[in-house]
Amino acid sequence: MKSQGQHWCSSSDKNCKVSFREKLLIIDSNLGVQDVENLKFLCIGLVPNKKLEKSSSASDVFEHLLAEDLLSEDDPFFLAELLYIIRQKKLLQHLNYTKGEVERLLPTRQRVSLFRNLLYELSEGIDSENLKDMIFLLKDSLPKTEMTSLSFLAFLEKQGKIDEDNLTCLEDLCTTVVPKLLRNIEKYKREKAVQIVTPPVDKEAESYQGEEELVSQTDVKTFLEALPQESWQNKHAGSNEILSHVFQWLGFTVHIHNNVTKVEMEEVLQRQKCNPAHADGDCFVFCILTHGRFGAVYSSDEALIPIREIMSHFTALQCPRLAEKPKLFFIQACQGEEIQPSVSIEADALNPEKAPTSLQDSIPAEADFLLGLATVPGYVSFRHVEEGSWYIQSLCNHLKKLVPRHEDILSILTAVNDDVSRRVDKQGTKKQMPQPAFTLRKKLVFPVPLDALSL
Repeated sequence: MKSQGQHWCSSSDKNCKVSFREKLLIIDSNLGVQDVENLKFLCIGLVPNKKLEKSSSASDVFEHLLAEDLLSEDDPFFLAELLYIIRQKKLLQHLNYTKGEVERLLPTRQRVSLFRNLLYELSEGIDSENLKDMIFLLKDSLPKTEMTSLSFLAFLEKQGKIDEDNLTCLEDLCTTVVPKLLRNIEKYKREKAVQIVTPPVDKEAESYQGEEELVSQTDVKTFLEALPQESWQNKHAGSNEILSHVFQWLGFTVHIHNNVTKVEMEEVLQRQKCNPAHADGDCFVFCILTHGRFGAVYSSDEALIPIREIMSHFTALQCPRLAEKPKLFFIQACQGEEIQPSVSIEADALNPEKAPTSLQDSIPAEADFLLGLATVPGYVSFRHVEEGSWYIQSLCNHLKKLVPRHEDILSILTAVNDDVSRRVDKQGTKKQMPQPAFTLRKKLVFPVPLDALSL
């Protein structure tokens, strides 16, 4: 039996598609005219323009997405991405996504281009008065029709006045009318500059040293601390000390840089990128203990630096001495504003309640990288006020415990995930889940130090 209005069907019943289309119809009913225009704009380049121009409703757009294999019941993520961008996050529930899940998946599954995202961000920052001034400046080259900020930017693109590699017209307009939007353009240029084409990757799980499945250590390892306030440095002291101890025990030469400004960080990165000692090493490790936001970390002068930008200095092209060698990056910093619900704890963010979660982040799309984040994107990370970071404590403890057992780094990080995920604050209400991401092609196992029993 079934009650009126409900749809019951087996997995083999073709009518099962109805329930998914009903969800799309619900989403359509909650979107206004401007939302539809936003969706059409974000789909430019993915759906033929003629089809988008004829679309008068969200359901029309959805139909085109289905036809272009950009949307399906099994994989509705692209629509979730679109809803997230246009700030219709409440509608994500109809696709069985949460805001946090979308943020976590965006670095690897994003379909909307950086350029398209930039134009949409700019349209949101151009108010009616700004638009009026911009239209006045370009009056002779514009059609005599009413325009929104989005249609204005779309027209400039269609006329070839702007594209992903030519933003001169846009920069001139923003400089004259809305100077603050130049920051968005500069951010776009930085993110575009570090996009890397993925090379062929050998998917076999080999070791970096053949059959022995062991990796010896490099002479050079950089620990970077970018702490905005001197008081924070003292609270990280426990984490610093144990990090230095453990990696020296593993055979690394440890270099520590405290209170690093953005300029100083670039100098450190340039020195390490060009370091001739890498030629004789087999592994590179880079640790950052700082404050952060989604996909980025703060320098001591409070500049926000994308993690991907940091890691891009060590690709095979930028740092050939580290080509085909494992490059590990461990980041102790918040990656957003959310607190994972379930020692005195503090959040590693300047203001976690107000931290935005719009930055894009992923490891370079190249082999032999590993990124270990203290928390999943979108969430804060915690530390004990006396014992230090939950993540760094656990990482060091498990390196000491599992390296002598010949465990590989991914197995060790899995154990770290399990350990940190079980920790809660004194009230038992706040939790944390680290997240590793990697393009390692081979199993990475550290040699057991001769004095392994001394720790």
